[in-house]
Amino acid sequence: MANTNNELRYVGVKENLAYGFANAGQVFGYNLVAGGYLSLFFTKVFGIPPAAVSFMVFILGLWDTINDPLMGAIIDKTRTRYGKLRPYLLVVPIPLAISTIFLFAGPVILADVKKTAVKIVYMYLSYVIWELFYTLGDVPFWGMSAAISPSPSDRTRAISSARFISGIIGGLSTTILVVLMDLSNSGAIGLSLAQVFLLMAVIAATFGMGLFSLAGLCTRERVVQSVKEPSVLEGFKVLVRNKPLLLIVISNVVGALAGIGGVFQTYYYSEVVNMNSLILIINLPGTILGFVTYLLIPKLKARFDNRQIMFMNGFAKLIVGSAVFFVGMNFFTNLYVVIPLLLFQNLVFSFFGTINMVIPTEMIGDTIDYMEWKTGERNEGVSFSVLTFVGKLSGSVSTAIGAALLPVIGLTFKEISATETVTIKEYEHTDLFIWGLFTLAPVVLGMLTLIPYIWYDLTGEKLKKIREDMQERRHELSKEVSGGAENE
Repeated sequence: MANTNNELRYVGVKENLAYGFANAGQVFGYNLVAGGYLSLFFTKVFGIPPAAVSFMVFILGLWDTINDPLMGAIIDKTRTRYGKLRPYLLVVPIPLAISTIFLFAGPVILADVKKTAVKIVYMYLSYVIWELFYTLGDVPFWGMSAAISPSPSDRTRAISSARFISGIIGGLSTTILVVLMDLSNSGAIGLSLAQVFLLMAVIAATFGMGLFSLAGLCTRERVVQSVKEPSVLEGFKVLVRNKPLLLIVISNVVGALAGIGGVFQTYYYSEVVNMNSLILIINLPGTILGFVTYLLIPKLKARFDNRQIMFMNGFAKLIVGSAVFFVGMNFFTNLYVVIPLLLFQNLVFSFFGTINMVIPTEMIGDTIDYMEWKTGERNEGVSFSVLTFVGKLSGSVSTAIGAALLPVIGLTFKEISATETVTIKEYEHTDLFIWGLFTLAPVVLGMLTLIPYIWYDLTGEKLKKIREDMQERRHELSKEVSGGAENE
């Protein structure tokens, strides 16, 4: 063959933009659940005991270890004229929109209910329903990043577009949220915190899910699937047989512990410095640098392989995060010291964090090609359920641990009315504990994620050979398969 997949570009600018805006819409809603906002919502706004929140999130996090790969295996069995991923992307946005509103409507719907048990039941029901539809949307969405084109450069562009645009638009939800929270706390607007969260959920359901629907309407699957439908059991076996994927899974599962930094970041701004919107000032320079970093990814990849980039990311964060903790441990309430420190930290973290938003997703795509090279079967559903599972696991573990640690470090909330709670700090060093859990704990725990990558070997000549071999196989397979995405 005269041309190679690396020389061809299958995905145009419009489709890349549609894929990017779709992720922005999904992230707009997800950010309300990510980090410490869900914990803060359930404990401070809904008035549910931290132990109950921690237990629920932990149990459902364990359920995700089965649920997400199961959904992925079901997706891999799907065969339609639109492909196996697009049908889900066409249907899911509507029920996901409804469940997002349902998740944050509890304090308003149950405003006159005093029984904690009723609130806990509502919390379970709303979170389980939201989590189900989120999985059914997120797994095929990221599976599309591998199926959208057989070209690695096309995939990198699609992933970069998704991450870049979501960084601009998806991040607006928390930007608006923290501003409204401060305005609500100061009495500048006639909305309680419960109404603020519900308002943001309605915006996420309409605006966010409207954008997310572009994934089903405007993208195509171009990598030819085998005619044979793998069984659900075969789908689960992929996680065991695919060694590179398993190493990524282990790394990210361990990395879920580092997510407590995001939880205690929320509590730091809310309860230590009492200025939720300060995070906007801290994040702005890093956000701008992060956008520029997307342009540097191709040059970085030309000099380093994906595994090397992951190690650079981990060590840089450890050095900077540790320095910020120790320099600021006696000044964490002094904004003249804290703001420059956190600005510097965020600049470094944003540079490597942006790269980290692209590289692991691309690596999962490589593991799918690897298994197709070995077995002739592609498993985007199960393989990218790992990405969804790990993302939710990180949120679940960090939220559960964060909620469980609140009484340990002496931070509790007392409800004094249906719309007002007060913060109670029982220990002298409660604020210092929050500072350490925000800055130092996540970078130390993050180093554990590097251990599995010692054995990751989908790099260099091995990866090059896999891609060359798969080019020939796909050419032959396309002659055998009729229908599917290519015949749309």
